[in-house]
Amino acid sequence: MFAVVKTGGKQYVVKPGDIVNVEKLLGEKGSALALSDVLLVAPSDDGENLALSIGSSVGTVMATLLEQGRADKIRVIKFKPKVRYRRVVGHRQQFTKIRVERIEAS
Repeated sequence: MFAVVKTGGKQYVVKPGDIVNVEKLLGEKGSALALSDVLLVAPSDDGENLALSIGSSVGTVMATLLEQGRADKIRVIKFKPKVRYRRVVGHRQQFTKIRVERIEAS
């Protein structure tokens, strides 16, 4: 079984057991999360008796929060030729690493 879940303005295809980095979610290490904005729930190829469900909130994805972290630094450079204008700014995006435990279709 797999699902398409929406969180942080992005969509992720997840299966039970997957480890995914998503935009920062509130919570402590080891806590349980329920992602309710599930857009699609589909059976896998192993012959499950589950119909394809498409829409908003067609199920729930239960996950465990593994880690809060920050991604590698990127450099944002602004430059305008001939006017001596240069700006360099660094940015580190915050993320949450989660493990998908199970997918519950409604």
